[in-house]
Amino acid sequence: MFKEGDFMLEVVDVSKLEKNPKVRAYIQAADDFLAALGYTEHGFRHANFVAKVARNILLKLGYEERLAELAAISGYLHDVGNICGREMHGPAGGLIAFRLLEEMSMDPAEIGKVVVAISNHEEEKGIPVDPITAALILADKSDVHYSRVRNPDIISFDIHDRVNYAVRRSFLNVDKNHKRITLEIEIDTEISQVMEYFEIFLSRMLISRKAAHILGCEFGLVINSVKLL
Repeated sequence: MFKEGDFMLEVVDVSKLEKNPKVRAYIQAADDFLAALGYTEHGFRHANFVAKVARNILLKLGYEERLAELAAISGYLHDVGNICGREMHGPAGGLIAFRLLEEMSMDPAEIGKVVVAISNHEEEKGIPVDPITAALILADKSDVHYSRVRNPDIISFDIHDRVNYAVRRSFLNVDKNHKRITLEIEIDTEISQVMEYFEIFLSRMLISRKAAHILGCEFGLVINSVKLL
């Protein structure tokens, strides 16, 4: 806790979010809504994954620890806006995060950075304007994996389920020395062809490239050991 003016501010981190009952309730409600629509998992597993990867991206590139923690906070809360609906869940999530973090007495300057990141993480309209937003985008778009598929009936898979279910391994390789961030994926081509990945994820790759540039890096994509970007 520290004092700024007449206010006592708290140093908020992901561990405090994990213990906050409102945060947990909203993430669960958002994921329940997406589950009802048949979407892949967007709950605590995804929140923790994105938080961890976003933090690691900035740490590996030499950014200060607090900035990396703000990226992690953004990652943990980034999909909470789905509680309001899938469309524009980024800006909605930014507003919800603002309210939650303000209640936790977080530094307003830090809240502002988190709100910007969450509001701009969607590939359709998001803009990576700073390192926190860029790290969040890269972390979020790298979470492609069979474990996120909830549909137990393989025969009824749509293309999103099929592509996610085909991914046996995904890893975001951050190479500070060569200034390159590479998404490495292993796909079971008996389930989904590589071309299907591009069919549904092209927009994600485009915003990932912009995000990498904000961090002074090039973005790469390797699928089944073949360099595609």
